[in-house]
Amino acid sequence: MLAGHWHPVALAAAVCDQPVAARLLDQDLVLYRTAHGVTAAADLCAHRGAPLSLGKIRGGRVICAYHGYCYDAAGRCVEVPAHPAAPIPGKLHLRVFRSIERYGLIWVNLAAESGREISPFPEYDNDGYQKIVVPPLDWAASAGRQIESFCDVAHFAFVHEKTFAVRDPVVPRYHVEATPWGVFSDFTSHAGNVSDPNAAAETWRRVYRVHVPFTAHLVIHFPSGGKMALLNASCPVSARRTRVFPVVARDFGHDEPVADVIAFQQRIYAEDQAIVERQNPEDLPLDLGEEVHVRADLTSVTYRRQLAALGLGRGFTA
Repeated sequence: MLAGHWHPVALAAAVCDQPVAARLLDQDLVLYRTAHGVTAAADLCAHRGAPLSLGKIRGGRVICAYHGYCYDAAGRCVEVPAHPAAPIPGKLHLRVFRSIERYGLIWVNLAAESGREISPFPEYDNDGYQKIVVPPLDWAASAGRQIESFCDVAHFAFVHEKTFAVRDPVVPRYHVEATPWGVFSDFTSHAGNVSDPNAAAETWRRVYRVHVPFTAHLVIHFPSGGKMALLNASCPVSARRTRVFPVVARDFGHDEPVADVIAFQQRIYAEDQAIVERQNPEDLPLDLGEEVHVRADLTSVTYRRQLAALGLGRGFTA
């Protein structure tokens, strides 16, 4: 079921003049760029099973490091160096998957048929926003746990008290609804910036749009009027391994060093990671009776119900 959705697998900027290895849902991938865009294929030469990610790119083709077999953008073998004049067997063809380059990321869908659309990120296409692609983060945790942590509104004062949240643990009532694409949540509170001496008296609004299974879009409305959007796109590398691709877009602070923004996001994610990697059970329980829920957990409860509606396992996401 998860194979029929779009998942991020690499930074677009990382796929340039050499093949790149990636993994999605335990499927090893090779990504290579040609004049036709980025090709995503099984990381397996059709001749003797060598990883094509160990090879090279030349003339718009990916070349196997073992015997030099060359494959074009469609995954067809177009050259066998050992027999350059002989017909090429039709079976010398890579297993190619659908791929799209969007929001500075490469997205892959492992299913042959079309799946849901990629999560929208309107701020990325707005010229008034600065775009910052954060280097991917590797977590020893399930993708479901990571997304739930990203959308949790009750942990700010405890997990992030040193980075951005004043110590105000009260969670006011907030609006949550199930949508055709996932979950919508609109949360307003005094959980603001710890570096702002007036943060506790100011109102901060956070609007979450979760696109199941593992992509979340957050817009933070600052008291000053500025807005920052964050795309949290999680790649389920394996059942309990997740690669997180954060992309930031903001309509303020364009003169500030980009490195500072990246470092700040890395600190926040590291604070979450330290907790999520130690959660038990490791997978996200979809049976609501497995864990205890309170009113502040409304977003996560709705998210779990939406995952269950997709047809994932009764007990867990993995």
